[in-house]
Amino acid sequence: MPTDSALKALAILRDGNQFQWYVIPLFALVVYVYAVEVERKNWNLVFAGLAFWGMDWFNEIWNALVFHFTNYAPVWGAPGKTAFLILIGLNIEICFMFAIAGIGFGKMLPADKKARVLGIPNRLLIAVLGSAFCVFVEVLLNRIGALTWEYPWWNARAPWLIFLIGYLPFFLVSFWVHDMEDIRKQARVLGVIYGVDIVSILVFGVLLGWI
Repeated sequence: MPTDSALKALAILRDGNQFQWYVIPLFALVVYVYAVEVERKNWNLVFAGLAFWGMDWFNEIWNALVFHFTNYAPVWGAPGKTAFLILIGLNIEICFMFAIAGIGFGKMLPADKKARVLGIPNRLLIAVLGSAFCVFVEVLLNRIGALTWEYPWWNARAPWLIFLIGYLPFFLVSFWVHDMEDIRKQARVLGVIYGVDIVSILVFGVLLGWI
């Protein structure tokens, strides 16, 4: 039996009647952020941003599959107000945020990827701090009901999996792609990430209707 929060999310899932015009300037902001980096030929940042976004899509897909197979609840849900709920735990606002988050965090990376801060590799330190910050934001969103958690192993009292699975891989993969010196390798990694995402959406979403 689905939880109340899951039923609320299902009621607005991909409902075009939820549309609000603020989606357009949000989309324009995403386009502008990438356009600026393309204009400056900051390809490392562009690929880092896309890698971060692609990793989020992967998480959102398996989260939706959890709900399908349990018929109870997703690991996280987004039943609150939104202009469009894409997947049960992903609304258009979250989607656009993650689309540019990787570029924002990538700009914090020191030029020297081997430099250490307090004896810790700077990429790892920023990934850990960034993940911890994102978990903190999620806790706040959960407290106001914007994000819902129904499982005892994924909540504010047990934030470890949110940190280790929900965010840390985003940062590590994004920074790894950022530091690649061959644009062809960056493109291949993105091809794998988005290939998995697209195939999963086509199979589990379009073909089977599970998500």
